Amino acid sequence: MSCRFGLRIDGLHWQTEAVKAGHTVKRVVVAFEAGRDGFWLARWLRARDVEAYVIHASSVAVSREHRRAKTDRLDTELLKRAFIGWLRGEPHHCHMAAIPTIEEEDAKRANRERENLVCERSRIINRMKACLIRFGVRAFKPTLRKAPDRLVKLRTPEGVPLPPNTIAEMRRDMARLLFVRDQIKEIEQARLQRLAQAPKQGAHAMVRLLARVVGVGIETADMLVHEILSRNMRDRRAVARYAGITGSPDESGRRRREKGLARAGNARVRRGMIQLAWRFLKFQKDSALAQWYRDRTEGARRGARNTMVVALARKLLIALWRLVTAGEVPAGVVMRAA
Repeated sequence: MSCRFGLRIDGLHWQTEAVKAGHTVKRVVVAFEAGRDGFWLARWLRARDVEAYVIHASSVAVSREHRRAKTDRLDTELLKRAFIGWLRGEPHHCHMAAIPTIEEEDAKRANRERENLVCERSRIINRMKACLIRFGVRAFKPTLRKAPDRLVKLRTPEGVPLPPNTIAEMRRDMARLLFVRDQIKEIEQARLQRLAQAPKQGAHAMVRLLARVVGVGIETADMLVHEILSRNMRDRRAVARYAGITGSPDESGRRRREKGLARAGNARVRRGMIQLAWRFLKFQKDSALAQWYRDRTEGARRGARNTMVVALARKLLIALWRLVTAGEVPAGVVMRAA
């Protein structure tokens, strides 16, 4: 079997060529560094009985020289040494990324697209407000449905109407805003339809269970399930580490300090969990986790509260992971009726 680059990469071909040369190939293993090409090549290789792995790029140790040489040849040698060490059973040489199926990758697209559209919506609104502020107009709300019709009647503090090019620009931005809003609504309605059509299918059951927790919306539940909770995590430490909300200690000799969050995991999960932790304190005041947070921040300065909310987010993520995997409801958490 030949790939589109003109290289034969199926294991049977390599084994046949080795037999012709008087050698025996017992195992064919292929590895490449994770990148923007994703996991399609690994799936393609495995479908043709080739043992394929995807290496976490940040897990390979590199030289700490200020100006180290970096070429494709040197990088290939480095990856090969790390991969051979990993195959020998030494796990700290490098780490492998879990290869998702096409369905698992596609399940993330709706929530990620909605996140991008929400950012685009905020960008358009901020641009329109900035445009109006340049002319001293602050009370006008460009997000209203009837805002395009009111532009002509709008007056600046100088008593003059907006310039024609500015009005045309504002109308185009309002049309873009309406289009983005419609797309966001379409994504949200499609998700609700999928959940209603197959409520107990795969990750849908996890989403519905998480959405029953008071303070957790359907968007947050969908993001958490498809980004982290549906993955096969080894233990609670792996859950927190994947989210990037673990500490990064710096210890050398007598020096003992913390450098803050590791931030090496999924940024979407990390942002979502910190936001959810603040909401959790508001909607789940009688829960054990909220009480744990209040006991440690009572009378503390704001910086300490912000630091402790990250610890709360880590504990909350582990509690939600146990809820969807083992059915263990966190102590004191109020659930909506099924």
